Amino acid sequence: MNMIVAADNNWAIGNRNELLIRIPNDHRHFREETAGKIVVLGRKTLATFPQGMPLGNRINIVLSRNADYKVKGATVVHSIDELMKELEPYNSEDIYIIGGESVYRQMLPYCNVVHVTRIDHEYAADAYFPNLDADNEWEITADSDEQTYFDIAYEFVKYERKKK
Repeated sequence: MNMIVAADNNWAIGNRNELLIRIPNDHRHFREETAGKIVVLGRKTLATFPQGMPLGNRINIVLSRNADYKVKGATVVHSIDELMKELEPYNSEDIYIIGGESVYRQMLPYCNVVHVTRIDHEYAADAYFPNLDADNEWEITADSDEQTYFDIAYEFVKYERKKK
């Protein structure tokens, strides 16, 4: 299973249910990486999408503890066990966990690849991704050249869980 996230130097990923910054090339990278795949996200993350609607050209699975929560165009599950059952028919390489913080933290143990857009900046934030650089289970296996969006530098970094 994969994760895909944009994080700043402090591994911050959001503030007040919003992304820290919107970088067009990061959005393009996200679209290319997840198109035609299965995306798993939380209810609050879905609410940040245009009109709060699921992403097109993907199978959307929303994890929410609210038993009454429903959303057109997505499957809603209410526990990790229910999510894992829902994901069984799919190739794990085609599954992308896309946020937010609580879903990332719950699903990290099940993932072997994390695609991180590392943003060279520190933002005010209230949501964070686990620091993979401080976790010796993870190693960087690929990274892009540094790119810039106005005065903000960023790069695409691929982390993979070390083989045991």
